[in-house]
Amino acid sequence: MAYHEFAYFYDEFNGAADYDALFVYVTNQLREHGIRDGILADLGCGTGELTLMLAQAGYDVIGIDLSEEMLSVLREKAEELGMTGRVLLLCQDLVQLDLYGTIRAAVSTFDTFNHIGPLENFEKAIRKAAFFMEKGGVFVFDLNTPYKHRTLLGDQTYTFEEDDAVCRWSNHYDAATGRVDLSVAIHYKETGEDFLEEFSEYSYPLQTVTALLEKYGFSVARVADGEDFGAVRDDSPRWIITAVKQYTQEEKQSDE
Repeated sequence: MAYHEFAYFYDEFNGAADYDALFVYVTNQLREHGIRDGILADLGCGTGELTLMLAQAGYDVIGIDLSEEMLSVLREKAEELGMTGRVLLLCQDLVQLDLYGTIRAAVSTFDTFNHIGPLENFEKAIRKAAFFMEKGGVFVFDLNTPYKHRTLLGDQTYTFEEDDAVCRWSNHYDAATGRVDLSVAIHYKETGEDFLEEFSEYSYPLQTVTALLEKYGFSVARVADGEDFGAVRDDSPRWIITAVKQYTQEEKQSDE
């Protein structure tokens, strides 16, 4: 799934996000496992708020997204900050991730891995992230929970209005598959233009996620509530997971 026109509305839509708190949590998790610098991939970097913060913190960041429009917004932000060339940007599908070498860490936030599903694709994306991760590398990523899909998103409709546009976000929850189908209708006031984008999110039991991480060589170090970064609750809307790679690809191949 790739955002197109919605990319230019995304920051307004996501305005309540506390990027400062997220940055502190992510960097604390990285540093707790010895990752203070080196190459870090932001998988599904979007418009790049966290991407640029990590680059400013000294990481060599690769920003990866399937949406050219999202990457275009990120480039403009980097230019405004005088950071042109500080972040390598790649337009890629995470299911077919292809990096130039190994990475010390990866992050993925704001539901990117929910959009990758169904489960077969989710597993492929985990495998790709593992393939390029160094031994001892750290993967910090979040997921919307089944609880959020079932209870908070459900069949709700939300309308967001800004000075230049109106965005109507509608959800439909399929209990049989645990999938939420979403449609985003955008109306630009000045031009009268209308755009419609449709996509889906998938959620999985935490034990399924953990089992896949372990299958591809990660050990789950911590699972926290993705909103307050405290203990996971039954009604946590989001998990944020820290996983550590236990072996290199070469070590795995030599064992087989």
